Amino acid sequence: MLEVTPMHEGWVLRHDGAVLPATVPGCVHTDLLAAGIIPDPFLGRNETEVAWVGRRDWTYETTLVPGPGGHEQSDLVLDGLDTVAELRLDGRLLGSVRNMHRSYRFDVTGLSGRLSVHFRSAYGEAEAVRGRLGERPNVYPAPFPYLRKMACSFGWDWGPTLVTAGIWKPVRLEHWTTARIARVRPLVTVGQGSGHVELHVEIERSRVEAGLRLGARVAGVAAAVDVVGTGAVVRVDVPDPDLWWPRGYGEQPLYDVELTLSDAGGPLDSWRRRVGFRTVGLDRRDDEHGSGFTFVVNGVRIFTRGVNWIPDDILPARLTRERYRTRLAQAAGAGVDLVRVWGGGIYESEDFYDACDELGLLVWQDFPFSCAAYPEEQPLRGEVEAEARENVVRLMPHPSLVLWNGNNENLWGFRDWDWERRLAGDSWGEGYYLGLLPRIVAESDPTRPYTAGSPWSGSWEHHPNDPRHGTHHSWEVWNRRDYADYRLEVPRFVAEFGWQAPPAYATLRRALPGEVLAPDSPGMLHHQKADDGNGKLARGLARHFALPGRGLDGAGFDRWHYLTQVNQARAVAAGVEHWRAHWPVCAGTIVWQLNDCWPVTSWAAIDGDGREKPLYHELKRLYADRLLTLRPGPDGLVLAAVNQSAEPWACRLTLRRMSVEGEVVARADVELAAGARAVADARVPREVEPVGPKEFLVADEDTDAARGVVGGARAVAGGAAVGLRALHFPVADREIPYPAPRFDVTVTPGEGTAAVVVTAHTLVRDLLLQADRLSPSASADRGLVTLLPGERVTIGVRGWETLGHLDAETVRSALYCVEPAR
Repeated sequence: MLEVTPMHEGWVLRHDGAVLPATVPGCVHTDLLAAGIIPDPFLGRNETEVAWVGRRDWTYETTLVPGPGGHEQSDLVLDGLDTVAELRLDGRLLGSVRNMHRSYRFDVTGLSGRLSVHFRSAYGEAEAVRGRLGERPNVYPAPFPYLRKMACSFGWDWGPTLVTAGIWKPVRLEHWTTARIARVRPLVTVGQGSGHVELHVEIERSRVEAGLRLGARVAGVAAAVDVVGTGAVVRVDVPDPDLWWPRGYGEQPLYDVELTLSDAGGPLDSWRRRVGFRTVGLDRRDDEHGSGFTFVVNGVRIFTRGVNWIPDDILPARLTRERYRTRLAQAAGAGVDLVRVWGGGIYESEDFYDACDELGLLVWQDFPFSCAAYPEEQPLRGEVEAEARENVVRLMPHPSLVLWNGNNENLWGFRDWDWERRLAGDSWGEGYYLGLLPRIVAESDPTRPYTAGSPWSGSWEHHPNDPRHGTHHSWEVWNRRDYADYRLEVPRFVAEFGWQAPPAYATLRRALPGEVLAPDSPGMLHHQKADDGNGKLARGLARHFALPGRGLDGAGFDRWHYLTQVNQARAVAAGVEHWRAHWPVCAGTIVWQLNDCWPVTSWAAIDGDGREKPLYHELKRLYADRLLTLRPGPDGLVLAAVNQSAEPWACRLTLRRMSVEGEVVARADVELAAGARAVADARVPREVEPVGPKEFLVADEDTDAARGVVGGARAVAGGAAVGLRALHFPVADREIPYPAPRFDVTVTPGEGTAAVVVTAHTLVRDLLLQADRLSPSASADRGLVTLLPGERVTIGVRGWETLGHLDAETVRSALYCVEPAR
């Protein structure tokens, strides 16, 4: 039977004549950090102090010892090398590699000695390839398109420039005799009441004459075939399997697949994975609105509630199974049902996709191409094909994976960013996206759809980012316009849109120790990577709020920090509410972005320290199965009941036109009936439409619980008075004569938590408890909530070892809300 010897111990890193202990898997940065040679690049402006690391060559070494006896062959297997390296054994060349996204195998039968892995600077290699192939257009100045490495390690508009090198995935020796399983390509399909697992197996032999047999077992059903040559197909049919569903649509049953290779003497090798039975399709048919882009799982059409995913650490060797699970569980907890793995990062580890399988998160997988023209000549073309073939097959077992996407924004860039003129006929990647990659997917993984890019309208007959066709990236709003402009169009599928905000206060304090925080303080500017990012934040705020009158440090910074968080949540809400209300014309939104890879001002809902911004909690409301919205229409306000649940929703709604002082000016009752997975809307009665800056509209779902009064104050949960709620203010906050907010605060300690109860005596808009201001380890269980006079909300606080000592005045210091303009 094949034996595995891990090779994670005994590695060293050579540095300026010194020999440092090395951790494998790992990278140069993590080893230099552990040795105290470089400062933490996430703190202050240390990123610039470690820029030299990416410009250097590095060598890792260990001793390769002979394997156990009784085996005919020993292979050195490296699951990931970052990126351009030579491997030598006692000075003899084993091989050269040049792709971070591939694994490698070398025959070391009977060999031993000093193993060295010498990494050439990624900068040096990329610049050399650029010199041979010629300059190509690039949104960013770094040379990442010239080698197959994680693009964002060269810096992005939310990420630091930390150009890594190292053995970033596991290393092992595999010892085997007669034959081994070289590759398994599992085709999992459903049809005629059965699930089918078709295992296309490639065999490597050391003895051609040996008789071999493959046996497979799934859900108690077994099948076996004799192997002729170096390949075979084993098919197992599972009667009436339970289907795998996205979260919110059903359960996620997973079935173990066990494959064994044997000869007359017994088992030689085995392969085990989990699969799920489901069908997936993409409806891109033409209709009266253009051409669609709707995911269909097990025959059910889905409005996709998605988030974009970037590498969760700019040093991805540090990512663990537990960290993946935590972050993806946060996504599921916010109502997300799809995660798009963005094309400037990596193909993630099995741990990522395992968690998505278990949590019911659909995965949209980009091939790693982003925001640049990529040469199609050698040495790149062969590497692109090899990595695509390997990773398509590697990820095929995962039922969560539902789409292969050729690239991020490169087709759009060719058309709109002056690439065509600058390229003057040079290759730029079109042959990958419209030729090589769809061919590989069709040959290897015909069970899943492929799209050439995001955005992409389906063909060159339409503009690549035409909102009427295929996928659309909506960035004009963040870059140049007010977020209310999201409501001006209804794209078929919004694959990217978003709004920036700084990270949590405690994250800033950790990342910028000792700094007097201000939007333009040195550390804040260093941790803002977007082009004119602070200018866009300021202009976005000025459209809605009177900016803090005091200086933008101290208390002024605190207000700016709070208001930018509010603006981020409101901006994303404006888009999602509008687009969800136009289902099925619009079939999905993928918010940019779920996560961060370091502490930075960005579009993320969860910051680089894992703290949840107010946007994260707003996503819980926006991505809930049932959502109430109020939005301006051409003939007045429109009220919509958006129902993504499997059950019809008949709702009685009470509409109140109110003054900001709390008086009910007019009232109306409305009934809406939204079918399963459907939307119902109605024109708001004229008499309850708010008039002028002193009025607003409240729409409440009228339930028995919502009519109840507890202790003289109406209870609020999830931002609404028990039932669902929608609010509409007809003018910007800076024009609203809000009353000075008045509210009471009480604190009740519990077992490992504390209940903070806020009771409003006036209108209190967008109340936020920033629990991390009380203690860096503390967090609150909800984000922004608006209270009407007499309403109250209970906020749970957890994670602080001294919760029992919380008092109302201390908590009040961490409570923020919209205040009257000064």
